[in-house]
Amino acid sequence: MRRWWFCFRTALRFALIEQARNRLALLIVVLFVPLWTTLAFTVVASTPLRFRIRPVGREVVMDGNILVQIDGALQALSLVTAFMMFIATARSALFDQRLVRAGYPRSCLVLAKYASLGLVAAAVAVYVTAFMRLFWRPEQPAVLAVGMFTSALVYGGIGIVLAAVLHSELAGMFLTTVIGSVDLVLQNPVVNQNADNSVTRFLPAYGAVQTSVAGGGLQAIPWSCLVLGGCWAVGMAALGMATFAVRTRTHRPRAAQGRPSGAEQPAPGRSAPS
Repeated sequence: MRRWWFCFRTALRFALIEQARNRLALLIVVLFVPLWTTLAFTVVASTPLRFRIRPVGREVVMDGNILVQIDGALQALSLVTAFMMFIATARSALFDQRLVRAGYPRSCLVLAKYASLGLVAAAVAVYVTAFMRLFWRPEQPAVLAVGMFTSALVYGGIGIVLAAVLHSELAGMFLTTVIGSVDLVLQNPVVNQNADNSVTRFLPAYGAVQTSVAGGGLQAIPWSCLVLGGCWAVGMAALGMATFAVRTRTHRPRAAQGRPSGAEQPAPGRSAPS
């Protein structure tokens, strides 16, 4: 058990170092996310809009620019977290295989990746929630941050899964952008006035959107959406673990056919030396 924890700490350190080397993603988090949320708040009209929070059976009336800012922040965090985890997982594929051959348990390697994902998701969620508080005061800042965290966690898991099945970074960026855009755009009340349609409940970020909007405009906590978001995160984690196990499997060379694994047999017609 002590060795397992040593392997886990080492793998986690490597995973965090890999995240720190992705300067483009860090630049997007530090500069683009605040820029996008600022533009969403200042450019979009502040016309009041209705948004239905299904778990509590209530409608919240909020300014349109606030709703767009929440949706834009969720979209930005989802895409950047998926991109970060995709790049880190794809680039460390050969290194992970070497660690497995060196005796590192697959469980500690994959858990280290998800631990790094949790740390990254928590950091960006707190950062963005604190930045949005400069513009308006959410009713429940902690619930708003949990919604942001859930969205980043789900899409980070999607990034890990895509890294196991795709070999091109361009294809990974394209797919994460398409999935995240379709998901969050359909739930944007400015773009889609029927954003609370029952079909949107099957989208990955549905629980995160409902939780974030409830945290921004209500005192009620949408527990079912928190559970739904957690289920999406756990499901992506399970799928990511399965794909990671397949990607890091090792193949042993087969013994020559017709030859036993022990000592060599004497040639035909000759007796073994006494």
